[in-house]
Amino acid sequence: MTDQDKQIAAIESQLRRDADAIALHHLRRLIHQDGRDDLCFHFEDLTVDCTRQPLTQDILQRLLTLAEAKSLADFIRAMFAGKAINLSEDRPVSHCRLRTPDYRQSETYQKLNHFADNVRANQNIKSIVNLGIGGSDLGPAMVTAGLAGFHDGPVVHYVGNVDPHALYDILAQCDPRSTLFIMTSKTFTTSETLANADLVKGWLKQNGVALDTAIVAVTTYQERAVEWGIDRARIFDFDEAVGGRYSLWSAVGLSVMIAVGSKAFDQLLDGAHAMDNHFETAPFTSNIPVIMGLLRVWHRSYLGHMAYGIMPYDQRLARLPAWAQQLEMESNGKSVTRHGKPLDQPAGPLIWGEAGVNGQHSFFQWLHQSVDVIPIDILIARKPVNLLDDAASRASHRTLAINALAQAEALALGVEQADAPPHRHFPGNRPSLMVSWEATTPYALGRLLALYEHITVVSGFVWGVNSFDQWGVELGKKMAHDLASKSDLDGFSPAAKAFLNRLNDEPI
Repeated sequence: MTDQDKQIAAIESQLRRDADAIALHHLRRLIHQDGRDDLCFHFEDLTVDCTRQPLTQDILQRLLTLAEAKSLADFIRAMFAGKAINLSEDRPVSHCRLRTPDYRQSETYQKLNHFADNVRANQNIKSIVNLGIGGSDLGPAMVTAGLAGFHDGPVVHYVGNVDPHALYDILAQCDPRSTLFIMTSKTFTTSETLANADLVKGWLKQNGVALDTAIVAVTTYQERAVEWGIDRARIFDFDEAVGGRYSLWSAVGLSVMIAVGSKAFDQLLDGAHAMDNHFETAPFTSNIPVIMGLLRVWHRSYLGHMAYGIMPYDQRLARLPAWAQQLEMESNGKSVTRHGKPLDQPAGPLIWGEAGVNGQHSFFQWLHQSVDVIPIDILIARKPVNLLDDAASRASHRTLAINALAQAEALALGVEQADAPPHRHFPGNRPSLMVSWEATTPYALGRLLALYEHITVVSGFVWGVNSFDQWGVELGKKMAHDLASKSDLDGFSPAAKAFLNRLNDEPI
């Protein structure tokens, strides 16, 4: 065991003792401790309130010491320097480069920008349909919905699922002569996207619309798109070192750029770049992504919380939990280290959530009174955007914000009523972290999303996993291919073969 390993083991051992000790202290008591305000962190108009966490300054300092002992600072420098930190694929991680002002001067970005502006100026194009799945769908769809108040372009739809109902429900809303389709697939081999594109090809042909004017492609493999039938001039590429779940900043965000315009898209990138700079340069003691990433580790590895909730109190951000779910679970849902050894502690919590206040009327019952304790992030903008500037609208948003605050307080404090029946007992001591900002502008949203990307990277690094590959999705793909082609069914269960028979109406 090296000296570094011994130091890390000692810190981890102390953190386990800290976890046992903090369990004896209710949040009711902790939140009134002197200096608790020091657990509020600020960057620009963004505030992260950690006062309702089972955390003390001593514990936070130990978590920061753990990060330092594991050389997190070196890893962050390597990421921004373009080193090959994705070890299993021997690649750098280049999504942050897409947010830099220099990148926006590149021929690749200028081509994308020019095309989006032309589409927006074309009065004949009324609808955009993005065909993609995973990172080619979740990120762009979430941002497009999140910036609904800034839309001044064509209506944008997203189809990810291979379920034909998903596609045909969208096509029913579109005119084939005024609809532009964007095939978004990093490898251009994504079976779900290609299946949907084949259906679109048939729909266009049936309606007498030429393929070369109705479809463009976003991919890192241009030749495959050309072979499929896309005009090379209508193919937009991006770097293979940009992971799918980190790709909305690239040409994958073309649909967003068309919806809100290149200026707003630039502001989205500006916000993300500001968070990148904060992450790269701020001391760990005030570095918000580092602190929030370490809290993921604290909850999962030391407090034993296997799930983590993300609750945006903004209906336009209703798809943010799904985006964060892919981001964190595909990145950190691993059981081996980036060097191929079994993990010695669990990593990657289950990520889930729903827009508030809707969640309060469904699963918040469970958050308040279940035997399980699930920490959550509560996200809230302090002001609405692009609503009627009247007293009623302001009052409505104030009600939303007060609900968010009330839930954070209720989860932490509970209520002590000695004479209350058991079913009215609220134990409290349920952690939440409150993230707030001025208003959900493109800049603010870009900054928020980059924050969660960096949280994922920090926690993954401390756990020791590679947050930039996703081999876990491959086996299911291969089995689906084998079942569809009937090429090798010997290894499948009798139940699987029986189901295939029912699907095919013929014996196999």
